[in-house]
Amino acid sequence: MINFFLSLSLWKISKVLDLIKELDTNHSPAFVLLLFRRLISVKYTLGHRGVFNSCSDLPYLGAHLHWNYNTALRKVSIAYRARIGSGGWIAWATNPTGIGMVGSQALVAFHNANGSITVYPTSIKSYNPSMLPTQLSFQLSNISAEYKNNEMTIFAIIGPLQNGTMVNHVWQAGRSVSSNIPRIHSTSPPNLQSMGKLDFQSA
Repeated sequence: MINFFLSLSLWKISKVLDLIKELDTNHSPAFVLLLFRRLISVKYTLGHRGVFNSCSDLPYLGAHLHWNYNTALRKVSIAYRARIGSGGWIAWATNPTGIGMVGSQALVAFHNANGSITVYPTSIKSYNPSMLPTQLSFQLSNISAEYKNNEMTIFAIIGPLQNGTMVNHVWQAGRSVSSNIPRIHSTSPPNLQSMGKLDFQSA
């Protein structure tokens, strides 16, 4: 698996270098950056889950978000994956009311006490949330999760989207779960900075 990702990264870099060699001086640095970002967001196949055509390599916590947006149905299929130890938890959320953790509506996944994977939605109403299962304000279906090679992946279908394709999103990870409840995450800079904006119609 490590060799696969290394080969993929080297392939991306070589393609970027080839393109830069072909560019003349009339092309701006912004144009080169755009080409690089297009190459980074390659199609990603997740086993029997199929191909995800859009992706974002998130800047913190070793996380990645993959998605397919169905324009006709206004639904988005997502796969959020991040590296985590078997005793930890991961979460990905959108915040329909603001930016940051409070007000976000999350999908969380972890190994429960019997070793199987638990995944469910939860609302983050404060800086000390219950992390218990709750109903979200938007429709959600086909929720599942899997754990392979020290990486947890959450799958879900969200929608129909009611407020357009641009969302505020937050992602998080913690090292411990107790009594089948995710415990507080670190307050290190990567954990506090893991948020951003995302357009599901972008590639």
